[in-house]
Amino acid sequence: MLQDVAATASGSAEPKRVRLAASQGLAFLGRTVFEGVRLQAVWDELSARFMADANDVGALMDLSTLVQMSGDRAKGLELQAAAIEQCRFYRTVHGTGAGPKILAFMTPGDLMANTPIDFLLEGSDAELTVCYVDAGLPAPSEVPEHDVAFLAIGQSDDGSRALSHLRAAFDAWPRPVVNGHPERIAELSRDGVADRFAGHPNVLCPATRRVDRATLAAAASGETPLEALHLGLRFPVIVRPIGSHAGNGLEKIETREALAVYLVTHLADEFFVAAFLDYSGPDGLFRKLRVVFVDGRPFVSHMAVSGRWMVHYLNADMGEVDNRNAEAEMMASFDAGFAQRHASAFQALVDGFGLDYFGIDCAETQDGRLVVFEVDVAMIVHAMDPADLYPYKKPAMAKLFDAVVGAFSKSAQRRRLAA
Repeated sequence: MLQDVAATASGSAEPKRVRLAASQGLAFLGRTVFEGVRLQAVWDELSARFMADANDVGALMDLSTLVQMSGDRAKGLELQAAAIEQCRFYRTVHGTGAGPKILAFMTPGDLMANTPIDFLLEGSDAELTVCYVDAGLPAPSEVPEHDVAFLAIGQSDDGSRALSHLRAAFDAWPRPVVNGHPERIAELSRDGVADRFAGHPNVLCPATRRVDRATLAAAASGETPLEALHLGLRFPVIVRPIGSHAGNGLEKIETREALAVYLVTHLADEFFVAAFLDYSGPDGLFRKLRVVFVDGRPFVSHMAVSGRWMVHYLNADMGEVDNRNAEAEMMASFDAGFAQRHASAFQALVDGFGLDYFGIDCAETQDGRLVVFEVDVAMIVHAMDPADLYPYKKPAMAKLFDAVVGAFSKSAQRRRLAA
């Protein structure tokens, strides 16, 4: 259902009215899909609501999320666009709703386009209102009342167009803004991060270059030496289409001949080419961590363990008890162990990016260096894993979520004190 609410209208005697729709939120819908137990019932309820009232864009938006999570990205984005055309504000209330009132600016897109902030607010009493933007921000008088704003739009390897429209947009915003630096988020590209930390004594980022198809084909044919793409670059290399995620199109290429075959089967116009780094441990297993930084403090989100170099949590060997035990040990010892060993590297990342919230996918070499593969504000972080298999996860994620809500509450409190 749509409703009208008073806008912030800072400095305005006549508050404007804002069209606002209720949403069950990403956390609830994600858990529904992940657990699968009540999915059909939730789907039927949302479908019935929208069939009964075509103006119920909250139901339409939630249906779009369920469709995306169920694997049909194109149809989900089509439904999302139809909802946003009618209304760009969607509200989810956690708990009592008596906590901080957060206004998150997002861009239309799939589940990896924006910070999954609703996941981060699970268990809180926060009120989250999402505002979808494209060519720029609405005026402060055109948004709902809020304590703190949050720029949730992630870096996009194939554009970051939404971020480019928001440069300096938050300079005069009348509320505190968390991550209110679109230009800093836009700099979190794979090649940008690698260049920033090239030769750093504490942070090891595999050398990465954007390469167009013609240049890569010349390297495959031998017309252009691989080293011409980047000083010191040699086979094996890692190649992926620009804009791909979750390992799609990501391959380790050992020879020029293999590169030629890769180009036949992958038709993208541009690719990232990176040096391959063997980050396996003494036992031959690969361990990749997701670490989230909140106001400069690191929190471990997960550790994937696998015998394969291309590690993502969903394709890792986490069904094996030994690997889950290793993850449990990492979570229990993270603050005093991994985080302490890499304190200097973590501080370099915090200082270098200058963001209130961001995440990294990282590993540790056998000689003790921190390897950083990717940095973004939109990495998926959640607490949906079943407690019977992962009893150690909920306490770790609750610690992270409390820090996120605490950061928003502190920003809101600063606003109240200033008023």
